[in-house]
Amino acid sequence: MPDAPLDLLLLPTWLVPVEPAGVVLHEHGLGIRDGRIVLIAPRAEALKYSALEVRELPDRLLAPGLVNAHGHAAMTLFRGLADDLPLMTWLEQHIWPAEAKWVSEDFIRDGTELAIAEQLKGGISCFSDMYFFPEIASEQVHNSGMRAQITIPILDFPIPGARDADEAFRKGLQLFDDLKHHSRLKVAFGPHAPYTVSDDKLENIRVLADQLDASIHMHVQETAFEVQQSLERCGERPLARLARLGLLGPRFQAVHMTQIDEDDLELLVSTNTSVIHCPESNLKLASGFCPVEKLWQAGVNVAIGTDGAASNNDLDLLGETRTAALLAKAVAGSATALDAHRALRMATLNGARALGMDKEIGSLEVGKAADLVVFDLSGLAQQPVYDPVSQLIYACSRACVEHVWVGGKQLLDGGRLTRMDEQQIVANARTWGAKIATR
Repeated sequence: MPDAPLDLLLLPTWLVPVEPAGVVLHEHGLGIRDGRIVLIAPRAEALKYSALEVRELPDRLLAPGLVNAHGHAAMTLFRGLADDLPLMTWLEQHIWPAEAKWVSEDFIRDGTELAIAEQLKGGISCFSDMYFFPEIASEQVHNSGMRAQITIPILDFPIPGARDADEAFRKGLQLFDDLKHHSRLKVAFGPHAPYTVSDDKLENIRVLADQLDASIHMHVQETAFEVQQSLERCGERPLARLARLGLLGPRFQAVHMTQIDEDDLELLVSTNTSVIHCPESNLKLASGFCPVEKLWQAGVNVAIGTDGAASNNDLDLLGETRTAALLAKAVAGSATALDAHRALRMATLNGARALGMDKEIGSLEVGKAADLVVFDLSGLAQQPVYDPVSQLIYACSRACVEHVWVGGKQLLDGGRLTRMDEQQIVANARTWGAKIATR
């Protein structure tokens, strides 16, 4: 037994490590030192270790922090702006004009802060952000203590913060350099979609991603219209085009993928490409259904994302995971599709793997960063508890989230944000809402 005391010893009723799969440890302790997990042991054994702080967590479930593998953080300020519309109408007639008018450094700062606060209160310890002014978003993540993948937005036309793709690349490479040693921030390329990024830019991204060992995060085959348009313009499906250009691989994150045929599946499997499933956004925009169970059975890594609050309309990954589990059963025509344990894995370790962070986070294992969430299963609506993981996925809401740690630092304590001023964040959001609504 080491001489140095633990910084913190947590003693929950249930500990769900996620790896190994399907395991629930009853009455175990988890010890943290210097921001890392250093001990997982039965309660009696764990109590033999000295600790600077011991937290008893009766009727609580301790799990890895949730990983929201796709979103547009600052779009929280457009929440509810344009609802009940098909994707291209929503995008071209409402969202893009609103972004052109309103998105600025201040918009990104306040919107990202709102998204971080909402996600922490929902048990999310890490998220992927695909939006404008990534340098501003990364500052907000740094200040909050949260973990994130920040992507560099690349499109064929001018965007807020970059007059053209060359400027976006230049600023993006500077951000890669600035954050290359950051312990909680990872930078990736974020070309918007195959229909908004030309081959020459995609080839440039491939070369730079190889040089920097960087991930590529992209909306792909979100709708049947997108696939049809690609066949008419290029003579091939979007995923096939990306494969031809050499972009697919273990560092590629294909978001949405509601349209998958056998050739697409073969490409995903052979290249070890991850798919990020956003069921509620896909349902709300009537984009289609990602065949999650089919992908799982083929060995594809499937993670989960909320998408942005303008098309969801919340950043509730626990709720998203429940929707994913239920939808997978309907799509597969099987009640055994995507069981609760696999659904939780999709929201934790699979997300970490998709973002290239699975050596660091996504499961409760000795040596990994202490990114943790505690769920309260003591409530009336959670009784009785036969299987705590089933109860978490099918009977809990984000209101059950009690504590969150990232790298051993507590960012949510008893449902209260420890580093952020919630009242000020709400006031800022309301100011933006009033401004946008009146103009």
